[in-house]
Amino acid sequence: MRVPWTQGAWSNAPAAVEPNGDDLLVTAVESSDAWRHTAYGYVHASEHALLAAFRPDSAVEVEFTAALTEQFDQAGLFLRASDERWVKATAEYADGELGIGAVVTDGNSDWSVSPAPDLANQRVVFRASWSGDAVTVRAGRAGQPLRLLRVLPFASTGDVTAGPLVCAPSRAGLTVRFHAWRTTPPDRALHDSP
Repeated sequence: MRVPWTQGAWSNAPAAVEPNGDDLLVTAVESSDAWRHTAYGYVHASEHALLAAFRPDSAVEVEFTAALTEQFDQAGLFLRASDERWVKATAEYADGELGIGAVVTDGNSDWSVSPAPDLANQRVVFRASWSGDAVTVRAGRAGQPLRLLRVLPFASTGDVTAGPLVCAPSRAGLTVRFHAWRTTPPDRALHDSP
């Protein structure tokens, strides 16, 4: 089921938001990011996440064009349980190449990433499926099987929100074209049967 862009609320207002047909163009504020403590020693909570309710036993997807070209440009999906408990799953340009990965935060942040140069300038999908006490994060080219990025513990009794994310830690002027925001039933299994 498609989620209307108007259904969400921004965690932090972007520099610009422009509907364009069915798409949404989002321009990040310079220095926007989400991170807590680990290795870098700072807390950033200035991400641009368009968030709506996310419930157990469901999944959320965002589809966008991964046109990310400068250090730490990132776009993808954000799940938020609280200021100190959240997940961002993104395509991110870092150290000269595009990667896909996830930052899982429970007081402190961690970061897992793998190279994904094949996704540069492509339409990509990031998906988070919440089933039982875990969220499974997958990503890949739109219309193709998605790669498993992360399985993480995620038991929550409070309100959880999720939706599209844009951050530009190192520059002004990053605009990301989002094509869709969807909710679906959760994944049937962690691994596909052969």
